[in-house]
Amino acid sequence: MAAVLLGAVVLAGCGPSGSGGDDAPPKGSAGPGTRTSAGADPTAGTDPAASEQPGQSPGRSPGRSPGASTSAVPAPGETLVRVTRSGGFAGDTHTLVVKGDGSWSRLGAKAEPEGTGKLSQQELAALRTALREADFARLPRIATGGPKIYDGFFYTFVHGGYEVAGEQGSLSPALERVAEALPPFTQG
Repeated sequence: MAAVLLGAVVLAGCGPSGSGGDDAPPKGSAGPGTRTSAGADPTAGTDPAASEQPGQSPGRSPGRSPGASTSAVPAPGETLVRVTRSGGFAGDTHTLVVKGDGSWSRLGAKAEPEGTGKLSQQELAALRTALREADFARLPRIATGGPKIYDGFFYTFVHGGYEVAGEQGSLSPALERVAEALPPFTQG
């Protein structure tokens, strides 16, 4: 049930027309990434990609040059990646927000704080490598095709102005590496 609700929220943030409009992938992109909207992220005030202006290419904020990579190292207080995991046997929803300096926050289903921490330099480097290798600009917006995992998880990843989602069995190996490089979604 939570995965269906989360999927509806994800799709609702993709724009009113569904026709691509200014949510279309950048020219030369092999996959349809999407921009995130400020209303969907409780930390949107700190993520420059979430405050893009209409007409800008996905993954670019007003301060980035046209040739800048969407995987550029964010400032310490800016969001590096936000991942929401829902479902599982208990049907729980948890969100991890990792900042550019490796500090992270875990949020519950109602965006209530559940924990904080900081990645080591090695863990942060591994996460950045996994994010860069995942190449969010070229990933399909919704990962499909994998085996159905009953009581599995549904993930939504937001990085570099792109949002991609999929069920546990449908995630690409690159997205699985991103998930493995994250702090734990639950305590204990």
